[in-house]
Amino acid sequence: MTAKQTSQIDWINQIDWLREEARALDFGDIRVSDTDLSQAGPKLREWLDAGCHGDMNYMSEHAHLRVDPQQLHSGTIRVLTVRMDYLPDTSGMRSALDWRQNELNRLEHGQQAIVAMYARGRDYHKVLRNRLQTLADKIESKIGSFGYRVFVDSGPVMEVELANKSGLGWRGKHTLLLNREAGSMFFLGEIYVDVPFPVDEPTTSHCGECSACIDICPTQAITAPYQLDARRCISYLTIESKGAIPVELRALMGNRVYGCDDCQLACPWNKFAQLSKVPDFLPRHGLDQTSLLDLWSWSEEDFLKRHEGSPIRRIGYDAWRRNLAVGLGNALRSNELAQDEYKNIKNALQNSLDHSSSLVKEHIEWALAV
Repeated sequence: MTAKQTSQIDWINQIDWLREEARALDFGDIRVSDTDLSQAGPKLREWLDAGCHGDMNYMSEHAHLRVDPQQLHSGTIRVLTVRMDYLPDTSGMRSALDWRQNELNRLEHGQQAIVAMYARGRDYHKVLRNRLQTLADKIESKIGSFGYRVFVDSGPVMEVELANKSGLGWRGKHTLLLNREAGSMFFLGEIYVDVPFPVDEPTTSHCGECSACIDICPTQAITAPYQLDARRCISYLTIESKGAIPVELRALMGNRVYGCDDCQLACPWNKFAQLSKVPDFLPRHGLDQTSLLDLWSWSEEDFLKRHEGSPIRRIGYDAWRRNLAVGLGNALRSNELAQDEYKNIKNALQNSLDHSSSLVKEHIEWALAV
């Protein structure tokens, strides 16, 4: 029996089975949405026209595919949206009275290197894609051949909008998806399908009058509730941007060298964030507790080897050094360094000037101009 030959009643009866299979693969939840994104299209166009996407030209080049899943994958009538929690299950996380405050405290120690929590382990793209493919295979073995395509931040997909429509959560004022049982510390993935699964109902928003995410943003990238200017976002500046970081934003970056979690750390809903069951998301190479100077000592060979299988590897060594130079410069500008720490950072930067690219050299010179 194929997907085209079964009845609507059959699909309704498959939902509980589908959720059990998803949870067996360590997905926190799975929901179903339709493909109508007509209300999201104008908002996307307005955001793009304002230039808020910065240098992410792929956002505008494929905007028409984002708002029409059927164009992206012919025959699509439903989207399965999943979440996978990524908060690392470490002894420190388990014993913390408030893991969010612990992370915020690390921002006050300027010589420490802050890497966004999602990037401290293995690349989530591969982890989620493999498990979504396994889920698709299980569906096929259950119902017969069907049309589908798997996405994990790998195509022009409006993943937060689809997850919002499906009831997986609601869009927070920081533009990320929020869930009452899991906060926002999770990845999203999708399977576009030609199967008439019954659609789940959206949930209501529970942000209320809270503006914690807006208030805490170091660069004021959240310009209004539900509006993000990527050009000011530290995640964009340290990951997506390939050029020089604007001078006026460098001091605001502090010791954040890859991504930024501030808006999530401030969100009250993240007290409910779930520890991940997936070992791949455990921190590697001490990225949850290392110093800027230790990372600065890495050669390009070290960078490529230690970040193998990591999302960090894709930004390249030059962007990595650029980010670290800004962090080291901010450490020098702080008042917390001991004399020997100050001297060690200055010497390390000065010793790197002559054999750095023009991009990195510019940021080293800024760092040293204290």
